[in-house]
Amino acid sequence: MAAAAGCASRAAAPERELACDLVIVGGGVGGCAAALAACRMGLRVVLTEPTDWIGGQLTSQGVPPDEHPWIEHFGCTRRYLVFREAVRDHYRAQPALVDAARANAVLNPGNGWVSRLCHEPRVAHAVLRQMLEPEVASGRLRILTEHDLTAATTQADRVTSVTLRDRHTGHDRVLVAPWFIDATELGDLLPLAGVEHGIGAESRRETGELHAPEQANPLDQQAFTWCFALEYRPEDTAANLIPRPLDYGFWRDYIPAMKPAWTGRLFDWTSTHPVTLGPRALVFDPSLKTSQNNLWTYRRIVDGGLWKPGSVRRDVSLANWPQNDYWLGPLVGVPTLTAAEHLRRSRELSRCLVHWMQTEAPRPDGGTGWPEIRLCPDVLGTPDGFAKAVYIRESRRIRAEFTVLEQHVGVEARIAATGWAKDRVRAEVFVDSVGVGAYRIDLHPGTGGGNYIDVGSLPFQIPLGALIPRRVENLLAGAKNLGVTHITNGCYRLHPVEWNIGESAGALAAWCAQKRLVPRQVRSSAARLSAFQAELDRQGVERTWPADSTPPLHSL
Repeated sequence: MAAAAGCASRAAAPERELACDLVIVGGGVGGCAAALAACRMGLRVVLTEPTDWIGGQLTSQGVPPDEHPWIEHFGCTRRYLVFREAVRDHYRAQPALVDAARANAVLNPGNGWVSRLCHEPRVAHAVLRQMLEPEVASGRLRILTEHDLTAATTQADRVTSVTLRDRHTGHDRVLVAPWFIDATELGDLLPLAGVEHGIGAESRRETGELHAPEQANPLDQQAFTWCFALEYRPEDTAANLIPRPLDYGFWRDYIPAMKPAWTGRLFDWTSTHPVTLGPRALVFDPSLKTSQNNLWTYRRIVDGGLWKPGSVRRDVSLANWPQNDYWLGPLVGVPTLTAAEHLRRSRELSRCLVHWMQTEAPRPDGGTGWPEIRLCPDVLGTPDGFAKAVYIRESRRIRAEFTVLEQHVGVEARIAATGWAKDRVRAEVFVDSVGVGAYRIDLHPGTGGGNYIDVGSLPFQIPLGALIPRRVENLLAGAKNLGVTHITNGCYRLHPVEWNIGESAGALAAWCAQKRLVPRQVRSSAARLSAFQAELDRQGVERTWPADSTPPLHSL
């Protein structure tokens, strides 16, 4: 059998043991960005993914990009901007798109108000595949979808191989490489490779963070969400209804028990405001096109009004709302069967929410139920309209050479630490910056029984030290598993930041391979660090924020 594209196959076990320069475990946002960077710098890469779609948050998890207000102009990498424009170009190429939308330089296909680029997960997947195709065609990249990580081997302070199981054949593949990036959604490679890491909430005594709890709780992890897509079809109500789920009675009547207290039932259009923790009245009305407080338009990914009359395109919205956040138990630090049960229940929660919306949810006109909405499978590439994978907000995190704390990026904590005025405060400047990001410190209710923690943050940098484990020499963090805390994970976990983390990790792996260095040698030498940062600059990785154009995100 011929060698696999992008790697060399050993004759003794064809296709069962593959050797390459870099293995990226996890094909989410960070993994894709890492593959792009490493391949462009000449490495032979294998990228693995448990689902059949690469793209993670953007695709298999069904979450439109959460981005900062300046994303159209600065505050991300050049490749991320290429991705965004390619998404718009995909829609502009559709003949049925109205001319005004096609001419709009900042086209928002869904006109959702969570993002300036609300679009279909299937389109994000197509664009990412298109961006990676030249590397696949050249033989530099091999993508192994539907492969689950099962084991890793190490020698001293280095990872030597990982084992993955093909979901279709049940066969194992062993991937051997001098470099590894963990870009999994939960940091799954870290425990298998013996990489020191943390989970859940650290104590205030440990981190000194203003919003950290008094006692550490590893099992206190952010809620996760099984997203689904809904289409508005007012002419076909009878065919839309799904059967009553088995757990429907529990979730319909469920009143969250947490501190501070949740507002009323989970299934209600009045929920807890993330900042004030008081009641927040929301609207749900698919017939309204522009209401800013309307959950339907919040994550709408298809605006039917952007398509010509006669087109089959209708409004489609993704449900990633307080009503389908699951916090009754964590996915990390519990037995495998327990985690699987939590995943099952989170999916059942979302099914129950669909049934409640179709049958019992209050309407603005005084009626109950929206039989006009139906699950929309095609945009998520599934037969039932539910995402291929659950949306993960919090991962295992490496014990890194440097850990980002709330004191570095939080508005209140930064003011307390520096004494600067609120209108002049800025985030910590990291001399080893390898990127930038911006988002509020946004923690959803946790599996430890706590309510939202949603506080102001400052446009921040990504320090190189946060990508490097303290001990292991040839593994890098490539996603949400970098050196942050439970608190700062809340602003380092979003799409453009994860992309930047992955892209910089991929570039660092390639740089170290070329220079025959380990990552900490790059960080510890001013000359080497400067040379690597110059390479990032050349590739279009922004590492600083314009000093005069970045107000704190507490004002948003």
